[in-house]
Amino acid sequence: LSYNDSQEKENVYGAGTKPVGRSRGNYEAEASITLFKEEVDALKLAMPPGKRLLDVSPFDIVVEYETETGVIFKDVLRNCEFTNDGIEVSQADGTISTEYELILSHIDWNVI
Repeated sequence: LSYNDSQEKENVYGAGTKPVGRSRGNYEAEASITLFKEEVDALKLAMPPGKRLLDVSPFDIVVEYETETGVIFKDVLRNCEFTNDGIEVSQADGTISTEYELILSHIDWNVI
């Protein structure tokens, strides 16, 4: 799983050479997830016939991790949807995994 968010920011100048403020652009969140073929097959088997990963309704992904000091962090990726479906294999692959891009509305960082 890989995720990040960003927001465009730009200095605003007045009459002088130093910025007098800062403007903010749109917020954007990005994510991708790598799944084994067996996991994708299980997802597809749980769906009605003829449906694709692209048809899965929006879902949240909860990520929890613990630091070396024992502090637990929890991030939530909100309203995720798959934007691609497919498979890539090569001869002699021991496992088959594919990276899937996700579209999401936002990330809640370090929630309780």
